[in-house]
Amino acid sequence: MASGSKKVIYAALIGNGLISITKFIAAVITGSSAMMSEGIHSVVDTGNQVLLLMGLKKAEKPADADFPFGHGKEVYFWSFVVAIMIFAVGSGISIYEGIHSLSDPHEITNPMVNYIVLGLAMIFEAFAWYFAWKEFNKTKGDRSYYEAVRKEKDPTTFVVLFEDSAAMLGLMVAFVGVFLSQVTGILIFDGIASIVIGVILGGTAIWLAHETKGLLIGESADREIIESIQKMGNAMNSIHMVKEVLTLHMGPQYILVTINADFVSELNSDQVESGTAELSTEIKKMYPRVKRVFIEAEGDSK
Repeated sequence: MASGSKKVIYAALIGNGLISITKFIAAVITGSSAMMSEGIHSVVDTGNQVLLLMGLKKAEKPADADFPFGHGKEVYFWSFVVAIMIFAVGSGISIYEGIHSLSDPHEITNPMVNYIVLGLAMIFEAFAWYFAWKEFNKTKGDRSYYEAVRKEKDPTTFVVLFEDSAAMLGLMVAFVGVFLSQVTGILIFDGIASIVIGVILGGTAIWLAHETKGLLIGESADREIIESIQKMGNAMNSIHMVKEVLTLHMGPQYILVTINADFVSELNSDQVESGTAELSTEIKKMYPRVKRVFIEAEGDSK
């Protein structure tokens, strides 16, 4: 999954880097505010891809004395930073550029340059979007897209998918803004398009921040995994009852499990130890993402 995430990010990084250059050139030639906002959007997206790659790289660092459970949450932290970047830089500057254009509107020269650049950008962005969507579908399973995003523990894939979706929508808005300004002669359409692009980016950023916040704070594993672990414990002859199963994602591929269980009172310490080891082994075999299992053993009170 990590390698798949990196492929998606590299594809978006290359696409956004090339697109941003062409957009800025078009903005300088034509004087389009919407095109300038789109150029800023692509630069922010390019920077975001760099941050996500850095997060994945840092997350691979092994556990040490200061971070005994590894650095997996680096992915969550940098995904949250990406959401802040989109909101503060992408959305903020686009809205500012749009307001500035409304206060001092000017005619767009050589609009055909904008159309060519926007058309090419849509093609490049469509490829990047399809790549991200295809990778996300591998993890989606039979869940709805909304549920898949809510339950996905590797945010990098859906962060890129959301970015690319916002980029496609922004390109369409920029195209409409430039077209209306040219056809009607009403110059404020270009500035309005820039503001709309900023609003789209702001909405995307808020949604991404909401989705990554839970992972950053400490989100449990899927309910199905928790219930399955509880059933596995209750099915053991040495355990009278599993009282509690707590889980925590320390990273996309790292689940920490703690279990509070009542063991059969007739068992001696060696038998209890054997039972805990057996349960831990079964859980890790069933769910490879479970790296650590802590079992608090208590004698049953019956």
